[in-house]
Amino acid sequence: MVQIKGSAIKETVNQIKFRAGEDAFQKILGLLDEETRKICQGEIYSSSWYPLDLFTRFLEVEIRVLADGKEEMVTRGSEAVIERQLRGIYKAFVKLGSPEFVIKRIAAVHATYFQGVPIEVHLQAHGKALVRYTGFATQHRIMGFAIIGFFKKALEISGARDVVLYFTIPIEDGKPYSELSIAWS
Repeated sequence: MVQIKGSAIKETVNQIKFRAGEDAFQKILGLLDEETRKICQGEIYSSSWYPLDLFTRFLEVEIRVLADGKEEMVTRGSEAVIERQLRGIYKAFVKLGSPEFVIKRIAAVHATYFQGVPIEVHLQAHGKALVRYTGFATQHRIMGFAIIGFFKKALEISGARDVVLYFTIPIEDGKPYSELSIAWS
């Protein structure tokens, strides 16, 4: 079973409450299945592991309620999270790092957020990389939007220009792995 660290869920819940308010959060909870609602309204422990299926169901309802179903808003949300982190406590890691270093570092951080999802980075010619995620299932497809947001913003902050990201093998294809293509100048 693929799992996600509680800190990711907790941060998402806190962002919703901060950005849209408690009423919006309650509306989202009201549209969730019982298992997901019970966990999301209870105490979420940052260091505990939770089923990724639960988190993706939560994100899908959040996007329906707060963004009229526009899934690209997940990308914007993850960009905001990583920007806050990289302009704060983690800023040295981006300012000193080359885009290649940043890609390896983001992949290493993702490996600590997911359990059951090995992540490999394949650096190619200058300005190109592939990141392979093994273990996601088709119902985790919304995570692709978040992953793109994290890499895009981190690379932009590190000084990379003309950043282009897309899944050559999307999560929703149901293949044994998904693959993110990254290019920059």
